[in-house]
Amino acid sequence: MARLGFCWLVLWALAGSDISPSMLTASPLTLDEVFKQMDREQSQFQSLTASIERTKVTVVVNDRSTEAGQIEVRRDGKMRIDLSSPDQKTILRDGDHIYVYTPKIRRVEEYDFGKHRVLVDQLLLLGFGTSGESLKKSYLITLQGEETLNAQRVVRLELTPRSDEVRRQISKIDLWLNEANWLPVQQQFYETGSGDYSIIRYLNMARNIPVSDARFRPAWPKGATRVKPQD
Repeated sequence: MARLGFCWLVLWALAGSDISPSMLTASPLTLDEVFKQMDREQSQFQSLTASIERTKVTVVVNDRSTEAGQIEVRRDGKMRIDLSSPDQKTILRDGDHIYVYTPKIRRVEEYDFGKHRVLVDQLLLLGFGTSGESLKKSYLITLQGEETLNAQRVVRLELTPRSDEVRRQISKIDLWLNEANWLPVQQQFYETGSGDYSIIRYLNMARNIPVSDARFRPAWPKGATRVKPQD
């Protein structure tokens, strides 16, 4: 599998409505205040379930394609996505492995991303329960201001990866954080060189609902073909 395709699997592994102090003031947020709120959320985050939608835009041919489904993710990094459209597919992260199961052809693809740990870890920092300090270590960050998105008050950050490995794949990322709970509601990834981008949206979020270990167990139907594509 090409490295960029692998990268987008990781991005899939990349909200509750507590009222934070910043919601009670009309003064504009500063970047330091955003980091403090992210640190507060990081200490409380345990798990999240949500609807998820990813739209890939290929600029040169003006093409848009969308996948949608459900995501479950835990503080320990375990993740499961069940896509329902346009085709059924399950993406499972367990430790250093990602599994992609396609029911239509009864096929399981297994990926060991240990050798791409820097790339994977930095992208997963855009997931849930990320501290402001962790984000600063991996990205140059610019505060783009506050706006309304899907009837939610959000703050938008522009992130430039510090890692050369990440920048070879992604030139920058826009991240929208819900000011009610400091979890992402939208992420936009710009691919290096092509100008193509992907938008990932999180909807109908429920935070800190217990998610069983069984949901992340790589157990597939009998007779499923298992393959290990080359990266």
